[in-house]
Amino acid sequence: MARSRFDTKQARFDDRVAVVTGAGRGLGREYALLLAGLGAKVVVNDSGGALTGDGDDAGPAQQVVDTIVAAGGEAIASTESVATAVGGQAIVGAATQRYGRIDILIHNAGNVRPAPLSEMAVEDFDAVLDVHLRGAFHVVRVAFPSMCQAGYGRIVLTSSIGGLYGNHAVANYAAAKAGVVGLSNVVALEGAEHGVRCNVIVPAAVTRMAEGLDTSAYPPMGADLVAPVVGWLAHEDCSVTGEVLTAIAGRVARVAVVESAGVYQSEWTVDQVAARIEEIRDINNPLVFPVVPDGHSAHIGHSFGMARGLHE
Repeated sequence: MARSRFDTKQARFDDRVAVVTGAGRGLGREYALLLAGLGAKVVVNDSGGALTGDGDDAGPAQQVVDTIVAAGGEAIASTESVATAVGGQAIVGAATQRYGRIDILIHNAGNVRPAPLSEMAVEDFDAVLDVHLRGAFHVVRVAFPSMCQAGYGRIVLTSSIGGLYGNHAVANYAAAKAGVVGLSNVVALEGAEHGVRCNVIVPAAVTRMAEGLDTSAYPPMGADLVAPVVGWLAHEDCSVTGEVLTAIAGRVARVAVVESAGVYQSEWTVDQVAARIEEIRDINNPLVFPVVPDGHSAHIGHSFGMARGLHE
């Protein structure tokens, strides 16, 4: 493939097969073009629907494929929806049937149906979880066994600032995006012994999801500032798993769950919790329990150690 504006000397994806969901526009399009420009064979998945998830249009996915092919790359379009198990099977199946395997899975597809919590319809809550969270499960569930069997895989799931910190009128979106982090942690744990790494990207860019916002005072905030981070997470040289990276306006950072050292007493009353709450909440010396190899047990072990007098 001819060198694209994304191409670099440092990283290549030659002979790798990638599936990118929600790749017809915005961030997903940038991811697909980046991977293809660096040698990957790409399944460009996008149902082409509206921001709400309604409707379908084969045009966006095919346009990205046409761009890749015109530049000398390899790509095929997939227009199935991630919102169903059948769709997830078809999306991953497009890669395995055309190219014989799947090496990279990037779940980027999304929709939005905002409403204040007290006014949010159950249908709108479910519709957003169907795409963001259940959609992640639907494609991961199909790709994961194949990757484990091959002894190699890179999975990148998408959370958001709203999923980490919440926002007004997006209870459905925030809940789904927070759930993605938990799903990624399990994929990372279960994939570790099989060479499958799974991480989360928390991206922010001015795409069509920013429609209606006043972005005039924003710094440069294009999808091109996010795509290289996703590219590294999807690359064979990616050295982390079970982590969360955020990319916004040129800033790239790690996001982590931290705990305070904690306060131990052999028994508690409500008044004692109140009296020591500032000690309990003090995170000047934070603890981080990495997901892999076993953050779950490390958390329990630290707590049990305090109960046994092993930690101050």
